[in-house]
Amino acid sequence: MTHQSGHLFEPADGPERAAPAPLAERMRPRSFDELVGQQELLAPGQPLRAAIERDALQSIILWGPPGTGKTTVARLIATATRARFVAFSAVLSGIRDIKAVMAEAEATRRVSARRTILFVDEIHRFNKAQQDAFLPRVEAGDIALVGATTENPSFEVNAALLSRSKVFVLRPLTPDETIDILRRALHDRERGLGDAELAVDDDALDAIARHANGDARVALNLLELAATLAGRGETGEGAAPPAAGATAAGGVAARDAGRIDRALLARAIQKRALLYDKTGEEHYNLISALHKSLRNSDPDAGVYWLARMVEAGEDPLYIARRLIRFASEDIGNADPAALSVAVGAKDAVHFIGMPEGNTALAQAVIYLATAPKSNAVYAAYNQAAADAHQEAAEPVPLHLRNAPTQLMQEHGYGKGYAYAHDDPDAVAAMSCLPPALAGRRYYRPAGRGFEQEIARRLDKWQALKRRKSRAQRPQAEDT
Repeated sequence: MTHQSGHLFEPADGPERAAPAPLAERMRPRSFDELVGQQELLAPGQPLRAAIERDALQSIILWGPPGTGKTTVARLIATATRARFVAFSAVLSGIRDIKAVMAEAEATRRVSARRTILFVDEIHRFNKAQQDAFLPRVEAGDIALVGATTENPSFEVNAALLSRSKVFVLRPLTPDETIDILRRALHDRERGLGDAELAVDDDALDAIARHANGDARVALNLLELAATLAGRGETGEGAAPPAAGATAAGGVAARDAGRIDRALLARAIQKRALLYDKTGEEHYNLISALHKSLRNSDPDAGVYWLARMVEAGEDPLYIARRLIRFASEDIGNADPAALSVAVGAKDAVHFIGMPEGNTALAQAVIYLATAPKSNAVYAAYNQAAADAHQEAAEPVPLHLRNAPTQLMQEHGYGKGYAYAHDDPDAVAAMSCLPPALAGRRYYRPAGRGFEQEIARRLDKWQALKRRKSRAQRPQAEDT
């Protein structure tokens, strides 16, 4: 556990510091003036920045992807506050550590009237019991909690704790913001790479920004690795003389300096690891994006979201299961073949495995996206299920009951049943619902795809049943 009074994250001094900190750590903003991005939260006059600068911060949750500035905000709070500042990581701390900090916070408030600001990195890794330990001191005002999380607080932070905190959402950095951070690192002679006087192609900076995907730490780590390769005199395959867009980081001509171009950068990147947590929110975000793209009949978006999931390592059979569900929920009988296509994709993936199975999934996704859509099956089942739960569970009408024994026949089982195949139209007039639900309609076909034909059949059969029912009524009255 790391906790202390005063400021947080102070660099080590003296001979114990054997190696320089990583570039991403050295370039971490020391003030709001150095901060890039998150201006909607941290620009002058914005509530979060104002609360930090006035030292009036209440409990907050900082929610955002990695590398968006959550720890930087904690550092700025540590620098600005007059309160006792304590920090620890949820990865390394246990319930005993939490209780010790809570006791110290209570004693500090009682003795000196100083409150404690408690920064908890990766708060989503704390279980319910650990999070509950914060509540008494938060409610008493002894601590202001600053939690940082990459996961949706709605799912990962206790409701009681969440209700006492303000959630601030930090967004991924834009490519332009990422490039701004990279250029600062290249020109900064005190903390960055300015002394190296590297020549960096503009398209290499663009490639780093795209690869980083809004994560400043990833961008700076990749730049540092590329600078190390360039500093050793390494080049990418087919390296050419500095391009017109190449600039020296120190502002001077880079005849003899190392050069970072796209070819060298490709060696540093090798293979991009996509941001994906198969058990976290991103898992549900991506499958939601896939499902909704298919529902909106967009094959291009559908195959893109599929590729995002497959290339990030999602279980292909999970995707296949969701496609089978989609085929029934959003297409149904508008294209009855859709379910067969989805099941076929599942069988193909199971049979040939991955990566060869990716095209079977893609074929199914494109078919489902371009099929006519209807949620009539989905709606019919939901309405029938609601009636099954809410209405009285009436007995099965006698005419629909099987009568395999003489005793059951004597008790009326099967009496009045009309065998549809005996009718010239193969449609009998009898009702097949319980009496209280007679006439209820659950399935209402959409006017798209094959359901147009189904709707025509149903209308015809309903008219036949009404006519036959009227014809049978006088006979029943006569008897």
